[in-house]
Amino acid sequence: MHTTQPTTRHRRSLPVLLGASLAAATLTLGAGAIANAGPAPDRVEALDAPGLVGWATENGGTTGGAGGPTVTVTDEAGLADAVQQDGPAIVQVSGTINLSDMVRVGSDKTITGGGTITGNGFTLRESHNVIIQGLYFDDWDDDAINVETESTNVWIDHNTFGVGYDGAVDVKRGSDFVTISWNHVRGHDKTMLLGHSDDNGGQDIGHLRVTYHHNWFDGTEQRNPRVRFGNPVHVFNNYYASVGGYGVASTEDAGVLVEGNFFEDTDDPFHLGEGSSGPGTLVARDNHFVNSGEGEQGGSVAAIPYAYTLDPAAEVKSIVSAGAGAGNL
Repeated sequence: MHTTQPTTRHRRSLPVLLGASLAAATLTLGAGAIANAGPAPDRVEALDAPGLVGWATENGGTTGGAGGPTVTVTDEAGLADAVQQDGPAIVQVSGTINLSDMVRVGSDKTITGGGTITGNGFTLRESHNVIIQGLYFDDWDDDAINVETESTNVWIDHNTFGVGYDGAVDVKRGSDFVTISWNHVRGHDKTMLLGHSDDNGGQDIGHLRVTYHHNWFDGTEQRNPRVRFGNPVHVFNNYYASVGGYGVASTEDAGVLVEGNFFEDTDDPFHLGEGSSGPGTLVARDNHFVNSGEGEQGGSVAAIPYAYTLDPAAEVKSIVSAGAGAGNL
């Protein structure tokens, strides 16, 4: 057994230029753990989108639609057409688009632009290399973002979520290499599910590796996240404010590292097992608690394979509340 320590890398605090230096088109976006598992996946070098940290940097990296054309969309038909076209594309959402159904997103896409999505959301199914960044989601009838069926290399970053029906960001059915960062979720119930069923281990074991960092769970209720099977799942430098049900649940043999988070007015910050799901393992370290419970942990978690900077937990409230959400991209 050994301990993997975070290595120094500058934390993103400014807008970034998204795209490769040799790309045909670029888009300027404005305004360790206890090792108990096998070796990390092979790293294929690639140019990641600037600011990306976590699991989405593995497996060849994540660049979204870099190198493709930039398309601005203003209605459901235009949005659906743009995100389903073959090849890379940067899709800018302008204004408010009300969706009558879930819109399926193809591979090699960046969806951004500061617009608002209501009514329904996005489904990624067998999609690869996708970035969803800088959008507002509200009043969805299914999920706001649903990542499923072995989708890989997905980055969901700097979005703002209001209140909808089901998950704000759900990841399931063997999906892998996902980073969920700098999002602001306000008052929603079932926030972020990782693994949809206790009976899906055949597809999920060895997958569902997700990094959650610098997210603001603001008066949410549960699933921040709720984890099945994934190991290691990395939950670091998030701000939990007045979470009503629980923060993090590790279930069904998942392994979750809960590190450097700020828990405020949250009675149940993290625990093992949930509902009818059996316990996973959870290692908690360097967290900061204000008027909150101590949480439940136990067991060991596989090593984190990537470099990351860990902000001091006591500073996470100010860092995240100033930087999370679509308005802070």
